[in-house]
Amino acid sequence: MKKISFSENVSRIDTSGIRKIFEAAGSNAINLGLGQPDFDTPEHIKAAAIKAINEGFTGYTVGPGIPELREALSQKFQEENGFSVSPQEIVVTSGASEALTIALAALLNIGDEVLISNPGFVSYNALTEILNGKVVSVPLAEDLTMKPDAVLERITPKTKALILNSPSNPTGAVASRADIKALAEIADDHNITIISDEVYEYFIYEGEHVSPASYSDNVVTVNATSKSYSMTGWRLGYLAGRKEYIAQMLKVHQYIQACANSIAQKAAYAAVTGPKDSVNAMREEFRKRRDVLVKGLNDLGMECALPKGAFYAFPKVENSAEVASKMISNGVVVVPGTAFGSEGDGYIRISYAASMKDIEKSLSIMEKVL
Repeated sequence: MKKISFSENVSRIDTSGIRKIFEAAGSNAINLGLGQPDFDTPEHIKAAAIKAINEGFTGYTVGPGIPELREALSQKFQEENGFSVSPQEIVVTSGASEALTIALAALLNIGDEVLISNPGFVSYNALTEILNGKVVSVPLAEDLTMKPDAVLERITPKTKALILNSPSNPTGAVASRADIKALAEIADDHNITIISDEVYEYFIYEGEHVSPASYSDNVVTVNATSKSYSMTGWRLGYLAGRKEYIAQMLKVHQYIQACANSIAQKAAYAAVTGPKDSVNAMREEFRKRRDVLVKGLNDLGMECALPKGAFYAFPKVENSAEVASKMISNGVVVVPGTAFGSEGDGYIRISYAASMKDIEKSLSIMEKVL
């Protein structure tokens, strides 16, 4: 049999470090490695999906998404995020993953550079490389946020985009309003597009969420119902940007996806327009878990800053791969910081989107292991 020649771009990238850890763990392990809320999808959202099924709303929808959902998202951006986009400047996608993919696909030519935080979410580097872009790592400051000066130092004539994630995965850091404003100004001055991943916007415990699109038109805002409404498996995301962006991104969307899941779109409409009680309850529960986890980690001798957002702690360790391996072998799944970039060495990521009982049990196991 002849040897098959595969895409060099795909062959060059590795399987997600998070996925590797997850699949290597035993069935009885406590999983503090997965960024998935342990809450059920709220009842009114599930009811909307059931109603859609019973009414036969099971066919293709218009490509950009059902009009009522895009109208609701347009209103949400205006009221909550401080910027205006029309329903025609919004695309509903199959999760934030597709939104990131079509944004990069529409922007990148071969060799175009994308500024990405290091450490940063695993998808950013991989998607950039698959789409023929070049990753330019931006090391984080002491507070684990991306600073404008660090970005400015790395801009070249080939710089096409900057991916910003606040609140951040894996660090839980929240960028300040001053830094967001400065990054938006840099984007305008250098004609760079900011791709702003805002999927954790509702989970902020200190500080505030600031959308760069409130300061610049050179922004594609990416979001999803996945984390906010505990809808990870529904695969429903969305993006917003000015019409020039949307026209190009829709081309990619129509060929790789056609439209987002019809039933999930109806559920998302119920989520976006419905009560936020479940979101507020999750945020307050995550805050309690965060406080218990971080105190426990520091009591064990780990240096762990209090994360201001998302649901991840990012404590310092001597050897991230060794510590993660030791903890996994003792039944607690965490992710080595190296899964998120070279600058993640010396850290592990721990998700507190798990029950308080599991967090407390994990801390007791860590005390014996470390």
